[in-house]
Amino acid sequence: MDRLIYLDNAATTRTAPEVVEAMLPYFSESYGNPSSVYSFAAKNKDAVTGTRETIAKILGADTSEIYFTAGGTESDNWALKAAAEAYASKGKHIITTKIEHHAILHTGAYLEKRGYEVTYLDVDENGVVSPAAVEAAIRPDTILISVMFANNEIGTIEPIREIGQIARAHGVLFHTDAVQAFGQIPIRVDDCCIDMLSASGHKLNGPKGIGFLYIRKGVKIRSFIHGGAQERKRRAGTENVPGIIGLGAAAQRAARSMEERTAKERELRDHLIGRVLAEIPYSRLNGHPTDRLPNNANFSFRFIEGESLLIMLDMKGICASSGSACTSGSLDPSHVLLAIGLPHEIAHGSLRLTLGEETTREDIDYVVDALKEIVARLRDMSPLYEDFVKKNRQ
Repeated sequence: MDRLIYLDNAATTRTAPEVVEAMLPYFSESYGNPSSVYSFAAKNKDAVTGTRETIAKILGADTSEIYFTAGGTESDNWALKAAAEAYASKGKHIITTKIEHHAILHTGAYLEKRGYEVTYLDVDENGVVSPAAVEAAIRPDTILISVMFANNEIGTIEPIREIGQIARAHGVLFHTDAVQAFGQIPIRVDDCCIDMLSASGHKLNGPKGIGFLYIRKGVKIRSFIHGGAQERKRRAGTENVPGIIGLGAAAQRAARSMEERTAKERELRDHLIGRVLAEIPYSRLNGHPTDRLPNNANFSFRFIEGESLLIMLDMKGICASSGSACTSGSLDPSHVLLAIGLPHEIAHGSLRLTLGEETTREDIDYVVDALKEIVARLRDMSPLYEDFVKKNRQ
């Protein structure tokens, strides 16, 4: 393999060198347990508090509203399960969408087995959920609305501010899975009337195994992990100090570089989309054409299988995906692509390319040239494509 082009940054990102550097002392030098009372450990407690302050400032939140977790999946589980339990006396109805990450969808299924009712809202052909549909689904027993900030597969940014305002007006808790959005687009929790927000470190050039859940003051939510007084008695377990420090460094770095970095990503993304749609016949862009994450491009190619496409791209040193990394290995087409109305045979031929700060225009051109060659080769082997061409010649 002559080169490696990594275009799967929605799955995970490279931990930035300065983030690693910030973490290193907390493995072998400042290794004290933050819950201990002596001064050696107190330094780590202060460092953890510093990260809490950093994240709170980025979100426009209070320091006490940030709780560290093991990542986005845990944060989503905590938000739904603990809120459902805490507000069960008010009602057992939850609203979400059909295109959420499986951390939300599977948690919803778990709650349904325990007597809760979950409404899964449709989205339009671009993957956008209608705020009016959200409002129409609210009932007297609705206790929680959970809508992701931006979709992890097709990149569509949802109308979170409008949905938050609707939830607030009806006195319903509002949670958003911002795992893909945090660090990529500006988020202010007060502006969007957000009560809970999930995020993960490894999506923004931070370490894996660390994330946070923002919980607005006054939200009645139960402890998720029991066994200690950490995270103000809501999430027991010795703090992952190196991970927390890395998360803080990555969040600060992402906020500082966001404007310049995302402008570059948008330019390259649009160049990628333009070339693919113009030069590869029977291709389509999935997701909203403009209201999408700066680094996301998701395509469907008719008459090919996504798995074969990924293998052949890998042989050329290109790392990509057909959807969420959490469902890799599944033979089923993406639930997101089916939800926006794609038939199975087209959804199977999908490709997600997510750019990073190191992606260059040369990389994009290499990938498009490779895609043109691979798609043509796969179609040459497809009897469906052969029949299609014959019919169109008649």
